[in-house]
Parts: sequence; structure tokens; C-alpha cells
Amino acid sequence: MKKQSTTVKVASWSAAHPWQAIVGWFLFVALCLGAAAVVGTNSATTEDYRVGRAGQAEALATEGGLERRPVEQVVIDSPSGPLDLDAARAAAADVTTRMEKLSEVDGVKEPVVSKDGKVLVVEVVMKGEELAARKSVDPLVAQTAEVQKSHPDVRVQETGGPSMSKGLDQQRSDDLLFSEMLTLPVTVITLMIAFGSVIAAGVPVLLAMSSIAAAMGLSALASHALPDAGVGNNIILLIGMAVGVDYSLFYLKRDREERARAGGRLGSQAIVQLAAETAGRTIVVSGLAVIVSTATLYLASDVIFSSLATGTIVVVLVAMASSLTVLPALLAKLGARSEHRAARRAEKGKRQRDHGGTSKVWQTMLRPATERPAITLVVSTLVMLALSAPALGLNLSVLGKDTFSRDIPAVQTYDRLTEAFPERLVQHQVVVRADTARSPQVAQALEELGERAKADPLFAKDADVTVRTSEDGLISSMTLSVPFKPSSSQALDSLDRVRDDFLPETVEKVDGAEAYVTGDIARDVDYLDHQNSKLPLIVGFLLLVTFLVTVAAFRSVVIGLIGIVLNLLSAAAAFGLLVVVFQGDWAQGVLDFNSTGAIGARVPLFLFVILFGLSMDYQVFVVSRIREAALRGKDTRTAVLEGIVSSAGVVTSAAVVMVTVFSSFIFLSLVEMKQMGFSLAVAVLLDAFIVRIMILPSALTLLGKASWWPSRGMRQVLSQPPRPTEPVVSELRQTQGTGRL
Repeated sequence: MKKQSTTVKVASWSAAHPWQAIVGWFLFVALCLGAAAVVGTNSATTEDYRVGRAGQAEALATEGGLERRPVEQVVIDSPSGPLDLDAARAAAADVTTRMEKLSEVDGVKEPVVSKDGKVLVVEVVMKGEELAARKSVDPLVAQTAEVQKSHPDVRVQETGGPSMSKGLDQQRSDDLLFSEMLTLPVTVITLMIAFGSVIAAGVPVLLAMSSIAAAMGLSALASHALPDAGVGNNIILLIGMAVGVDYSLFYLKRDREERARAGGRLGSQAIVQLAAETAGRTIVVSGLAVIVSTATLYLASDVIFSSLATGTIVVVLVAMASSLTVLPALLAKLGARSEHRAARRAEKGKRQRDHGGTSKVWQTMLRPATERPAITLVVSTLVMLALSAPALGLNLSVLGKDTFSRDIPAVQTYDRLTEAFPERLVQHQVVVRADTARSPQVAQALEELGERAKADPLFAKDADVTVRTSEDGLISSMTLSVPFKPSSSQALDSLDRVRDDFLPETVEKVDGAEAYVTGDIARDVDYLDHQNSKLPLIVGFLLLVTFLVTVAAFRSVVIGLIGIVLNLLSAAAAFGLLVVVFQGDWAQGVLDFNSTGAIGARVPLFLFVILFGLSMDYQVFVVSRIREAALRGKDTRTAVLEGIVSSAGVVTSAAVVMVTVFSSFIFLSLVEMKQMGFSLAVAVLLDAFIVRIMILPSALTLLGKASWWPSRGMRQVLSQPPRPTEPVVSELRQTQGTGRL
């Protein structure tokens, strides 16, 4: 007797004990959420983001107590007409008095009036670490609101890193809710069309949502080992809904096929077990492909990529678990209802719905690939390459304040502040370490550097360039102001001017002095350099593991190579369209974003990795069907036709669901999430309707038997004369018994 696989054993137990499996699953979800509520989420700190020379500067500044502090600015102006300076100063005095009483505040600076006399600003320095300040900024915002009530003659509003971060966090939460409200109805409608049943449509959605909930809980636990960068829940929702529904679709499709094939001769438990023999394996291989692909992001040594990888891996694991454990139980419970409905339809003389049959529409669509494979392959590939061409002009940038949603009140206040005080747009912090004996020389060199900056048009002429020194005299610091937007070329040039000209000509002439520059621009530039240095390693490892997973799944080197080429085509085409839409300004009004002429620095690498994993869903499912037909003795052309037609309904439904989920992120507020959602949606469409319908079948038809090289088991089957068609399950059992798939 053939030994059962683990997936079949789990499904058999689940189908035999449905209520235990169902209750156990939802207890697991509740446990995950409860544990997360108890331990909370460990958020990343400023130290976790340090990379390159900017990171070295921040480490030195922190060592000397000269680090950047969390600062809030209370902006006082007039919404209309000239500013009443007396009223503004009275409001500023009230702000100072209130803020100094707060335990979260370290100090309040003297009010400063803008050159044009239209704005007065009070700077409030908070206690604690820079990133963590957003958690304690609420009392400051509340006091600012009280000042506004007490001084209605002027406008009193607050901005700063902590309050803008708080606004972004709230916007992310609102975006998640909006995404759920948008995707759930479309997903349910799509599944109802695919399965013709409200209950059958509800099962994938229920499992996907419960998987997302459990994954969010587990992700909070995982954050205590790998800090969360604040993007984990967004990516869990993005990926969880897509793969959760996908895996359920694979299983439901198989269950219905086996039920139709059995013709009422087998009970629900037996049907579920038969479905598990094929669907279970497909889910495991697909899930592992996504996981190993995503794990390559850890090689980036970056807290944001690690957070994205952790969220993706956790939700895929949970989605796999739900499909392999509780889904068989639900199918077993629903099986009796389905059988009862089938019996009633038979009594009324109605035909049973053919869930495993072929489709004339899909046969027609596949005709070019199977009858004229060479032409179809060339034309389809050229189309994909044409779509990919704009990717050659890809321009990467770390998206900052310029791309924040202007719906956030703190961001609106920031715009008014920087308009009145342009020197606050960009600031470079120069940090120097030298022996105490060299302190006078360092101070003199920094003063000379400051004078050079004042004489340079890239820097603010009237900004304060005071030198600060640590108590032990080892570390000194000075801030240089730049009156240009962070996304401007002048801002980048100013950093180069400091690093390449000013430092070598001044501070670095002091014997034994270490000099570094940090600030928003320096952080962004060093982050890009760090990411680019890791890119060859990540891409190389990704290609290798994807190839190995495919070869292990199908015992075919050729299929593995085809998979890599097709995934590269899908990703490149998605990047090309991403550049066309987001690097220009023609789509700004349509998609509601502010173009900076660049793509978010983290977007391409994340998309490249995720697209490779998600493409494996279709690759494994479709090629598995083609291989099953070939194992039944069909020639390659017929096997391709049967395999793709039999999987077309599921692939189409899955693609519609994925595109709906990913497209919903285009309507979110964060530009990076818009770019990710757009690219993923486009890539799935291209993958499902060009790659899998045109390029893949054309390539396999042309290669014929060579497609399965060097699989010994497949060669033996293909060398035999064609056999009469036998039940798919019987064939698979024979194949699994040999230990080869």
C-alpha cells in the first residue's frame, strides 16, 4: 500500500474530525491575537536604520550626546491678512508655559519670527529617542489645541517629525480599513461567479481574513526578534488576501473535480483526501516558493526589508496552514450539502455543472500557442520586451516629506513652516571625532567649514552654524542648512559639496580626526548605496533558489530555466509600466500623488522578490496540470492544451482576486504603497494572460519531450505508446508510489 504524504494525512484527519479542526483553527487565531495584545509590537528605533557613513555619524553623535533630537514646531500665523505680532507673541508665551510643564518635553526654545514677519515659530525639544517620540507626542498636540482655543485671533498649529509620523501611522490604519472595504465585495463576487455558490465563495474569504488576523498577531511576536518598521500589517494584508484566496481556490477546484469524477460513488471524506493528494502538494510547493524567494530580502541587512520579509513569510505560512488543515474540514462539512443539491438537480432532470471540463473560449485563446507556437512565442516576447523598455530609465529615490499626503494636518503645517523658513527644508549634521588635545583645531576647522558654506549658493547664508562639543571634548558637531527641497538636485549637490570639498579642505586636515555627515539627504544617499551593494547578492540568490525549487518540484531543469525567464519578463514589464506612470507627472491627478520623478528606493527590489514568489503560484499550478496530462500518455501539445484549459478558470479567478487586492493599494495615500500595488496588479495581469496563455504554452509546445529533461520518470512515460485516458487520481497515485513527481 502506498504511503500517504503528510498533507494527505492532515487532510484525512481534518475531514474525519471537522468540528475539532474548525474550532482548533479559530482558537489558534484567537491565541495569536491574544498573545500579540499581551506582548505588543517591538518597533524599530533610529539605531536600527543606521547604514553607511550617515549611520557612523549618528553613532558618534549619540556617543557624544549630540544626536538629533525629536523636535516639534508650533507655527503661529494668520490664516488671512497680516500677522498681529503682539497676539502671536502672547500665544507663543502660552505655548512655552504649557509645554515646559509636560514630562515629555526636554526644553522650549525662544520664539523666532520669519523674515517677512508673517510666521512665528516655537521649537519644542522632546525627550527620548527620535523615532519613538511619535508615541508620546499626543500631549503636545493637545496643548497646542488648547492654545488655539485661548488665542482665536491667530492660527496655532503643530508640526515636526513626531507629529507627522503620528499622522502617517493613522493614515496607514485608515488605508488598511479602506482596502478591506474595497477588496472584500469584489473578491466575494468574483468567487461567486467562479463557483456559483455564496458559501463556496465565502470559504476562501473567511480563511484569508482569519489567516491575516493570525499573521498580524504572529508578526507582533516576531517583532521582538526582528523589529517592525511600521509596514508589516500593510504587507500582511496585501499578500495575505492574495495567497489566502489563491490556495483555497486550488483546493476547491480539485475538490469539485474529484466530486464530479466520483459521480456520487465516494463520500465527502474520501473526496477531500483525493483532492489533498494533488492540491495539497501544489499549495506546499507554491507557498515554499514564495517563502524562499521572500527570505532573500533578509540579505539586504535592512530593517524595512526584514520587516517586509517577516510579514510576507508569516502570512504565507499561516495561509498554507489554513488551507491544509481547516479547509478540508470545511469542505467535508459542505460536501453533504453539495451532494444533496446534486441529487435534487438530478431528480429535476438538470445537468450537473461540469467543474472539471474544458472551455471552448480557452481552447480558442490557446490555439495560436499550440498551432503556431514559434510566431506566438516571438510576438508575445517582443510585446513584453517593449513594455520593459522604459525600465532602463528607472530612477530610484528614498521618498520623503515631498511625497507625504497633504491631507495630514501636520504636513500642511510643515509646508507653511518651510515656506516661511526655507532653511529648515534640509539640514546636514557634520560630526567630528578627535583627541581632546585637537579640540581647538577641530573647532577652528568647523568654523572655517561654516564660512565656506555661507559663501556657497547651495547653503542658507543666515542660518546658525554654531559648533557644539561633547562634555569630554572628543566629539564636535555643526549643522548646515540648505534652502532647497529634499528631492531637488541642489539638495543632493549640497551633500556632495560637504563630503567631497568642504571636509577634505578643513576638518580632515586635522591629524587623527574622523569626520562624517548625516541628515535626511545623507541617510537617503547612503541607504541607496547600501541597497545597491546588496542587490547582486539578493538577485543572484533569488534566481538560484527559484530555479532549485522549480527543479525539485518537477524534476526538470528545462522547466526551471523557463520559470526564471518568464518571471524576469513579468517583473521587467511591470517595472517598465511603473516608470511610465510614476516617474512622469501625467498620472498625478488620476492616481492622486505628487511625482518627484523617481520610484521609491525600496519598491523595485521588494517587487522583484515578491513577483518571483507569486509567479510560482501560477507556474506550479499550471505546469502541474500539464504534467498530469503528460503522465497520462498525452503528447506535449495535447498535454499543454488540457493542462492550461483545466486550470484556466482557477487561474483567471485567482488573477482577478489578486489584481483587485493589489489595485486597491493604488488608492492608498502613501506613494510607495501606490507604486507597489500598481506594479503587482500589472505583473499579475501580464503573467496570467500573456505569459501563461501565450509564452509558456508556446515554449513547451516547441520543446516537446525536451521540456521535461532530465526527469527519468517522465521520459519513461513519454516513450510508451499513448494509453487510454484513466482517472487522474489513479495516475497520480501510481506516480507518487515511485517517489517521483
